[in-house]
Amino acid sequence: MCGIAGFYNFNLSTEDKVHTLRQMLTRIKHRGPDESGIYISKATSLGSVRLNIVDLTTGTMPLSNADGSLWIVFNGEIFNHIELKEELLAKNHSFKTHSDTEVIVHLYEEYGPEFLNKLNGQFAIAIWDKNKQELFLARDRVGIRPLFYTTVGDAFVFASEIKSFLEFPEFNPKISAKALSEYFTFWTTLSANTAFEGVFELPPGSYMTINANSKTIKTYWELPISKPKDYKYNTLKEASEAFEFIFTDAVKLRLRADVKVAAYLSGGLDSSITTSFIKKITPDSLRTFSIGFTEKDFDESSFQNIAQDYFKTEHSSIICSSKDISENFKDVVWHSEAPLLRTAPTPMSMLAKSVQDHNIKVVITGEGADELFGGYNIFKETKIKHFWAKDPQSKYRPLLLKKLYPYIPQISKANNTVLKLFFGFKLNETASPIYSHLLRWHNTSRINNYLSKDYKEAVHNYNPIAKIEKQLDAKFKDLDYLTKAQWIELHFFMSKYLLSSQGDRMAMANSVEGRYPFLDHRVIEFCMQLNPDLKLNGLNEKYLLKKLMKDRLPESILNRSKQAYRAPIQSAFFSEEMPPYLDAMLSEEKITEFGVFNAAYISKLKKKMILNKQVSEIDNMAITAVLSTQILYDLFINKSIPKLQESDLVILNKTILDESVI
Repeated sequence: MCGIAGFYNFNLSTEDKVHTLRQMLTRIKHRGPDESGIYISKATSLGSVRLNIVDLTTGTMPLSNADGSLWIVFNGEIFNHIELKEELLAKNHSFKTHSDTEVIVHLYEEYGPEFLNKLNGQFAIAIWDKNKQELFLARDRVGIRPLFYTTVGDAFVFASEIKSFLEFPEFNPKISAKALSEYFTFWTTLSANTAFEGVFELPPGSYMTINANSKTIKTYWELPISKPKDYKYNTLKEASEAFEFIFTDAVKLRLRADVKVAAYLSGGLDSSITTSFIKKITPDSLRTFSIGFTEKDFDESSFQNIAQDYFKTEHSSIICSSKDISENFKDVVWHSEAPLLRTAPTPMSMLAKSVQDHNIKVVITGEGADELFGGYNIFKETKIKHFWAKDPQSKYRPLLLKKLYPYIPQISKANNTVLKLFFGFKLNETASPIYSHLLRWHNTSRINNYLSKDYKEAVHNYNPIAKIEKQLDAKFKDLDYLTKAQWIELHFFMSKYLLSSQGDRMAMANSVEGRYPFLDHRVIEFCMQLNPDLKLNGLNEKYLLKKLMKDRLPESILNRSKQAYRAPIQSAFFSEEMPPYLDAMLSEEKITEFGVFNAAYISKLKKKMILNKQVSEIDNMAITAVLSTQILYDLFINKSIPKLQESDLVILNKTILDESVI
């Protein structure tokens, strides 16, 4: 795993290019602390910092094809690179290394952009074609690995993380009001936009070509959707057999490494399934990791202990307190590079740090199972509300909603009237393509009320919910409600929030590579062809997985109630142990200085949180959004980070100067 950075059409001296690229790479050296390298030509410059996982000795980047006409830097893993290399050897390609990076550049040489369809992996790729004088960028199908780009003057600049751009001359970011409006509605942006104006992400499943005449983006893979008549798997038997075969291979491929591979074991169904398959493939000792909480409402340690005892793994567990969250929150925002509405990324960063402390670089996790097998409560909620909408006056149907949120007292203890007020939002609009998420987005959008007058005016004519509803109306025609809800969750929330803020960013902040067998593209395509009843059977989520794993997991884990992964907010940010920096970020002085939020409104919210008077989930999200945005502004707009010194810069293990600059 690595971090990459580079630029095109940056007309400065070779010395300045080298220095700029080293600075950009230094900002992301956490992604690859083992070694670094650069390639400099007249038109373009490429660089990488590398976390050595495959081919520890000869895989140093940048790498080229045999005649040096193609140069590559690469962040990720190509899990089927062994098979692809055999295919290329049969076509008379020759190799100097054992790395998957070199396989990619030869694939590009042989097939052009079509090679992306052959890859099973998670990746962000940059290739410079000297003959065409063209830069090629690509990203994996679901966006596991990040890739951002911007323009500064005439220069095109790209990197694995936005913080690299802070080291590019004359890059002066600005917070986007439109992006904030989207973050404070969807938890992320709708498109390729980021929190910063003029900074974009290359969309998942896409590639870009840049040359002197054009910049084009093309899609090579889209999230598949099936109409009822097209469901391929309708029986439990055929679906179980197919999944067993595909998932076994997905796990087997992700165990490939020249270093030790560990796993997260959270005590939930998803991580228990991945651990079970790992143990089936390699019965040897397995290192597993988990995190618990001092606050019992968030803690799952008892289930983690059951899982560890069942699998007999070599297990390490850490405990997260509210103080841990507040002390680490600034660093989490720095690595997330986006406003956050939850503190949940912080414990994930701590967990990755525990993995790093045990000298392990690779960990397998269960991300994606909830999205693909109907595991989230939002899917059950949608099913209940469709049922309720058939008899809107029913006294009993809304009571089903109380079963979904036993950990939220305002819901679990609510009476019928309160449930109707809260969940009955637009109950007559179940035909809307985005009905499943309307209530969530409507409630979250209240955070926009805390924006300052200037930021509100900047988006006063912008309705992001209406925008997405219009976009999806035709696309979702004739789809069942679960498929619609899953597509929205997978397309928007998983890639742009979950995999970013809780996945890649928190792991790589600690130089740890996460691998996700549920996000193997073959598993995704399989799941999107399942009959919905095999995912959500009644209100029984992950039905196929539970049936498949019967007698292969402890009953207490197999049939435990769904508990959403959450972390403390109020107790983390409003205690006597609140770090001075966070306290300052919420001060009237800083709120007014940055100008993003209304200082009077934030003051009232703070008082409510301190007095603990009927604090709601929206209040918790709002204060997290405000604090994270303030930190983001301070770090990226105010540039309050320490300037890099010469002694900080990465050591270049490989420097390639093209003949055009020699």
